[in-house]
Amino acid sequence: VWSHECAGRAWDVPRFTGWCKGVCNCASVTRRYVPSQADVAVFEAVSGPPPADLCHALRWYNHIKSYEKEKGSLPGVKKPLGKYGPANVEDTTGSGAVESKDDDDIDLFGSDDEEESEEAKKLREERLAQYESKKAKKPALVAKSSILLDVKPWDDETDMAKLEECVRSIQADGLVWGSSKLVPVGYGIKKLQIQCVVEDDKVGTDMLEEQITAFEDYVQSMDVAAFNKI
Repeated sequence: VWSHECAGRAWDVPRFTGWCKGVCNCASVTRRYVPSQADVAVFEAVSGPPPADLCHALRWYNHIKSYEKEKGSLPGVKKPLGKYGPANVEDTTGSGAVESKDDDDIDLFGSDDEEESEEAKKLREERLAQYESKKAKKPALVAKSSILLDVKPWDDETDMAKLEECVRSIQADGLVWGSSKLVPVGYGIKKLQIQCVVEDDKVGTDMLEEQITAFEDYVQSMDVAAFNKI
């Protein structure tokens, strides 16, 4: 049913016929009428079902395939593939592969692998240089935050316009003042609510509080009403 030289590749009609004559009188199994480990070894060696014109071989293939789930329990001891086949026929299942591998190692026209690897190396270095150049030109991402501050005066007599002027007088790299408004607190007192955007690495809330509360003639305290990352 199976050809040594064509195991895992194609089905061979002459060897199929000779094999059957040398091993068994039945074309449905390789060693006996009951499937065995010999059938499993040959079944696993072939690449797929034989052509339809090899009707007995196809019948054997489908028969063994039906034992897929039970193949481990079939009788007999599974032997190396070369132990199966016609009598007085040399086992070439391994040698063919070795010879084929040896043939592949023979380079009749020389190899361009070294030259190609040099070209590939040069191309990779060029692409890395382009990537590094583009990365260097790309501006670094600056982490920023939007902060809403509540600045409370001492009483209702505090000059809120002057208080806001003092707050806005604070200048620093990475600090931008935004909109503001007066929000009633109670008893006629209003607090200054002012927005600012800061660069996180340059300006912090501690610095703002320290500098704003330094205007002690106008400012009683400062609180952070909202803090959001941009």
